[in-house]
Amino acid sequence: MPGTLYLVATPIGNLQDITFRALDVLRSVDLVACEDTRHTLKLLNHFRVSNKLISYHEHNENERAEELADRLIRGESIAVVSDAGTPGINDPGFRIVRRAIEIGADVVPIPGAVAFVSAAIASGLPTDSITFAGFLPARKSERRRRLEELSGVPATLILYEAPHRLAKALVDCAEILGDRQAAVARELTKLHEEITRGSLAELADTFAKRTVKGEIVLVIDRDSDAPKPPATTDDLGSRIKELEAEGLSPKAALKKAAKEFGISKSEAYKLQLESKKK
Repeated sequence: MPGTLYLVATPIGNLQDITFRALDVLRSVDLVACEDTRHTLKLLNHFRVSNKLISYHEHNENERAEELADRLIRGESIAVVSDAGTPGINDPGFRIVRRAIEIGADVVPIPGAVAFVSAAIASGLPTDSITFAGFLPARKSERRRRLEELSGVPATLILYEAPHRLAKALVDCAEILGDRQAAVARELTKLHEEITRGSLAELADTFAKRTVKGEIVLVIDRDSDAPKPPATTDDLGSRIKELEAEGLSPKAALKKAAKEFGISKSEAYKLQLESKKK
């Protein structure tokens, strides 16, 4: 039988945020695969955990995933950790998970800290529907293009951003998304934790005058003028009728309504049928 692959979340700052279960797994597995062995060694030493370490990062992920898969086939148990937070969330992890599934190994998540979740719940912005979009592109043209794609998403947007690009990114966000309410969360759970709230224009002005360091999460409110997801099937049906009254064909109305409510065309079609049955 193949071994077990554990995906172990580690603290994003404060070391006390690690779980008892995570420590038990890190002690018991045959091998710990980590982004930076020196960084993970400091964490293990702090909790007096002794185990074998191997590097697993974006530059060797393809070949290392095959090596780790071979170990799993031999029955070894492996823990994957990132430098901070949950493996696979903007960190290596996806490829070894896919390989583990292919060879029939168990994949077990060990939950813990996730920076974008912590930022979302402390932002003061709606969390009933969120879209995590990772890092914005570094180049301005690509960044603005990506923001255009995200502008119609009917959910609170959560992005990671590098400190040296924050001010420029906020300007682009304000211009492309409109002057929505937002929050900049910096150094979460660390000594200099800071959450700055305001409109995108206000935040752009604030951070244009500051030099910032550390890990940054940007949380942006949804467009207040955008249609909200349907509370019932009748809401979707009503919107389709409105669009048809404006001159759209039934097919085009269905497609546009689906986009406005953030659902697929097939899902919208099912909801429309349910509405008609009612």
